[in-house]
Amino acid sequence: MSELPTILVVDDEPRSQEALRRTLEEDFEILTASGAAEALDLMADHRIHVVLSDQRMPGMSGVAFLRQVREAWPDTVRIIISGYTDSEDIIAGINEAGIYQYLLKPWHPDQLLLTLRRAAELQRLQTEHHRLTLELRAAEPYVRDRVGASRQRLRQAFDLGNIVRSPASPMQAVCEMVARAAHYDVPILLEGESGTGKELLARAVHYAGGRADKPFVVENCGALPDNLLESELFGHKKGAYTGAAEDRIGLFQQAHGGTLFLDEIGETSAAFQVKLLRVLQEGEFRPLGSNRTVSVDVRIVAATNRDLAAEVKAGRFREDLYYRLATVPIRVPALRERAMDIPELARAILVRSSTALGRRVDGFAPEVMRCLAAYAWPGNVRELQNEIQRMLVLSDRAVLDLDVLAGHIRQLSSLAPNPEADTGGRLDAQEARVLSETLRRHAGNLTHAASELGLSRLGLRNKLRRLGVSVPVRGRGRPARIAADDDV
Repeated sequence: MSELPTILVVDDEPRSQEALRRTLEEDFEILTASGAAEALDLMADHRIHVVLSDQRMPGMSGVAFLRQVREAWPDTVRIIISGYTDSEDIIAGINEAGIYQYLLKPWHPDQLLLTLRRAAELQRLQTEHHRLTLELRAAEPYVRDRVGASRQRLRQAFDLGNIVRSPASPMQAVCEMVARAAHYDVPILLEGESGTGKELLARAVHYAGGRADKPFVVENCGALPDNLLESELFGHKKGAYTGAAEDRIGLFQQAHGGTLFLDEIGETSAAFQVKLLRVLQEGEFRPLGSNRTVSVDVRIVAATNRDLAAEVKAGRFREDLYYRLATVPIRVPALRERAMDIPELARAILVRSSTALGRRVDGFAPEVMRCLAAYAWPGNVRELQNEIQRMLVLSDRAVLDLDVLAGHIRQLSSLAPNPEADTGGRLDAQEARVLSETLRRHAGNLTHAASELGLSRLGLRNKLRRLGVSVPVRGRGRPARIAADDDV
């Protein structure tokens, strides 16, 4: 069976039939008929992709013939050819017969081939569209059920009840506030250090609210410069700027009806804040390079690791935008502020990570759990998760022991008592002692000390300020205390 498209040539002149056959036979399977009646019989027995018919034939005109073709085989593409430029019948019948193209004699071989190739491709696309439409219609109940089941699983996965916390945890109050605010269609601002789970809470807001069946879209505002961030959020038209090779639908439009999570909102520039404020006030915007205004209905959940109220006072963040975003401000506590949650949180992460990595383990050695719970976790839950996954990779035992625990965590935490009964004072004293000893070994070099302790330079500096630890001044032998605004 030929894979070439089949063309039916209908013409009562044998020489015209032969000329058309010679022109088309390399690209198509050719059938010929001398009149409408013969052509209709052939179409009843063959799969015809395109009909190319002469207008003036005995018995029935080309337009009248193609009208019958349209009624019986609507997917077949219909082309008429004539040597009479003033044919009123053709002009009147183009719409009625659904004629794709009207060609004049004498035709040019290249033009004819191009027209027939395009017609065959059109027929293929029409057939494929029709097939997919029927398949989707037949599958609609199943697809609807699957989508509904997926949404239900998402609601369950991001249910606030799945956030690990003890009854005395400060996360209790956070989850209660999130649960209450989720049911009201107002902006929410999540404030807290990186790695505390702000995106998880944003998803909980979405799936607990009235927009759960609509999209949840995420953008990290601190990861892009202004021009790219504007294009990402608002979209652009082709040619709006160098490299804009095609139209792009922005995230605001993609999130229409649902929730847009703007992470690291505090990192945006003053110029961009003005543009974002207008969208939040008016509910509309213009894509880059477009004169058309787009209206959207989107709930905003924003997050930042900065104190935005302080940023407003310092003039680094617009006050009007802050109040647009912070209808319900929620502070997410750092992991060191919820040490009572660490044992249960570590066990939950271990179960999830061991399943993902295919490593079956029974749990943590008691001394490992004491160290995990006593450590300050400057990277918060994200750092805890990374450490547990690292231990899983390095350990060959059924229980995770101290030998696979990171050295800086052992060093800062190994002498700590059971954290579930500790008031925190002794932990601070032990941590301060280790910091002082490390700094002394490195003659006050914060970079080298931070590297040994597994901290960032900024994280170490924050710990020194919090604990009041003095730093030896290199070359002088006397300590210097780090002030709140010191950049040592």
